Amino acid sequence: EGGGGAMVRISVLNDALRSIVNAERRGKRQVLIRPSSKVVVKFLQVMMKYGYIGEFELVETRCGQKIVVELTGRVNKCGVISPRYDVSHHELEDWVGRLLPSRLFGKIVLTTNAGIMDHEEARRKKVGGKILGFFF
Repeated sequence: EGGGGAMVRISVLNDALRSIVNAERRGKRQVLIRPSSKVVVKFLQVMMKYGYIGEFELVETRCGQKIVVELTGRVNKCGVISPRYDVSHHELEDWVGRLLPSRLFGKIVLTTNAGIMDHEEARRKKVGGKILGFFF
């Protein structure tokens, strides 16, 4: 993973999620996220899979990529968990109880050696990993 880049990546994801929450609060239909990163894109894919956001597209600009995200008004809260705690798939339930308001909605997003996924997929695949963040 390399030493120096980790903080930058966390803050990039943090800024992205904060932009989404702020835009949702203001009732915006879409939001512009920059800079982009692979982790941000994967996190958004998980949110989109469960209908928390609409489509999003990557736009090339002079200073790198930005992401335009369609909002559906479903996100109440999303955020990063820092530091990125290591969790085994056995501990996922505890974290669900800690981070999400209810078992019935919301997801925790993990980075695992099988890729970035939500906690339910991680449980099915019986993989653990590091917690990136959550949304509900």
